[in-house]
Amino acid sequence: MPDFPPDAGRGLPAPVVTVKLPAAFHALTGGRRQLSVEGDTIREVLTGLDRAVPGVLERLVDQNGAMKRYVNVYLNDNDIRSLDDLDTKVEEDDLIWIIPAVAGGSATVRS
Repeated sequence: MPDFPPDAGRGLPAPVVTVKLPAAFHALTGGRRQLSVEGDTIREVLTGLDRAVPGVLERLVDQNGAMKRYVNVYLNDNDIRSLDDLDTKVEEDDLIWIIPAVAGGSATVRS
């Protein structure tokens, strides 16, 4: 699993954002549905989240450090893939949503 390096030499404190977690992660978080995490970018926030809740990062990013395709991450109301992906800058009090993609269903049409 890739380890994102911390931002060395940062002069100002990093913004604190709220990360909303899906129910699938509640077992890892002890039932917490959201956490406050510091970071200047989505990448740094996810790294901080993994320090607080070990094992989360491996569920979100692949071995090359890219977001897994079945995981959607939103900064406020914007999909980070339409922004700067993991390098998207965050600001104080931003809201980050982690939402697993939903697939499946029935091929049968109900009447």
